[in-house]
Amino acid sequence: MYLPDGDFMDLDWSYANNPTRMVAILLHGLEGNAQRPYITGAANYLNASGIDACAVNFRGCSGTTNLLFKSYHSGATEDLESVVNHILQKDTYNQIFIKGFSLGGNMALKYLGEGRDIPKEIKGAVAISAPCHLHSSLEQLLKPKNRLYANRFKKRLIEKLQEKKLLFPKSLSDTDIAQIKTLKDFDDLYTSKAHGFLDALDYYEQCSSLQFLKSINIPTLILNAKNDSFLGLQCFPYEEAQQNEVLFLESPNYGGHVGFYDSKNITYSEKRTLNFIEEQL
Repeated sequence: MYLPDGDFMDLDWSYANNPTRMVAILLHGLEGNAQRPYITGAANYLNASGIDACAVNFRGCSGTTNLLFKSYHSGATEDLESVVNHILQKDTYNQIFIKGFSLGGNMALKYLGEGRDIPKEIKGAVAISAPCHLHSSLEQLLKPKNRLYANRFKKRLIEKLQEKKLLFPKSLSDTDIAQIKTLKDFDDLYTSKAHGFLDALDYYEQCSSLQFLKSINIPTLILNAKNDSFLGLQCFPYEEAQQNEVLFLESPNYGGHVGFYDSKNITYSEKRTLNFIEEQL
C-alpha cells in the first residue's frame, strides 16, 4: 500500500472461510511485523470466527527498508488513518475493528482520541499491553529486569539505522550511531529528529495515548496485565476508564506483555477480543 507521502507499507491479509463484511486491522509492536505469532494467532482466531484480518507491517517492518528517512513510531496515527482509508476504498467492509499490540495498541488509542472524524464503519477497538504513557514504559524497559529485551530491541533498531545510513548518508553517520547506548538514545538521535519532535521526551509526551483517552467515543477495550514488566503505573488508566463510558480497562493479575497464554494454544486476549467484538454487533 502506497502512502500519501510516497512511502509504502505492506499489508498481510487473511480471510474467513465465507465472505464477510467484517474486518479487523491488526497492529504489531516495537520491531514486530505481521508474521509474529501474536499477530498470526489473532488473525487465525478471527478468521475462524468469520472475520477477515488485515495485518499491518509498519514502515520498514516487512523485511524491506522503507523509502523515506522517517520510519514508524508509537504515535504515527496518520499511517493507521491511511490503512483505514485504503480499506474503505475497497467498499467491501461495513464493520471495521482495530486491534493493536503494545506500540500498536498505543497508536490505536491515540488514533481514536485525537479528535479526527472516525469513520462510521469503525465499530470498536482493542489495545493489548498498551504503553499508554510512553515515558513510564521506557523507564521500565531500562530497568535491569528488562535488559535482555531492551538490548534486543536496540540491536534490531541499530541494524535498521545502519540500512538508513546507506540511503541517507548526509543525515546519519557512524559517529551518530555509535552514541546509541539505550533505547532513549535511539529516540533522541533518530525517532525524534526524523519525525519532527524536539527530543525523546517531547516524542514521549506528544505520542502517549493517555492524554487522548477521554476523547475516545467508540467502544474500546484496554487489556493490560498487572505483571506486564514493560508497563509503568501510568499505563493503567483506571480514572480515564471510569470517566469515559465507552472505554473499558481490564487489568488481570497475569498475562505478561502480549502473552495471556491459555489452553489449546489460544490466548485469553484472543478470546476476550472476539467476545468484545461480538458485544458491539
